[in-house]
Amino acid sequence: MTSSIEELISRLNLETGKLSWAEAERFFAKGLMVNVAPELDLMEVAAAMALDNKTAFTQWMEAGLVARAESEDAVRWHSNQAEFWAVVVAPWVVVQEIGTEN
Repeated sequence: MTSSIEELISRLNLETGKLSWAEAERFFAKGLMVNVAPELDLMEVAAAMALDNKTAFTQWMEAGLVARAESEDAVRWHSNQAEFWAVVVAPWVVVQEIGTEN
């Protein structure tokens, strides 16, 4: 990993916080939530988005590890009152559910 990528990840990590479903729901409604599978590193995905790394993103999407949040996700999150780790990579809110198994 190069120094600039490490710096970006460090900066993104400082901008990461917990978000409840009640807080996240408005971003979902606007179509701006990106869901990251628990087996991926949220900061790595956010950095790839910020750097427009289409290769990594395509691989993750094809593997079903990263996707725009869908209605089925929202129904589950609402019923579970899910909490997330979240970071903004404008205009996206990149989330990873807390408490899901790896």
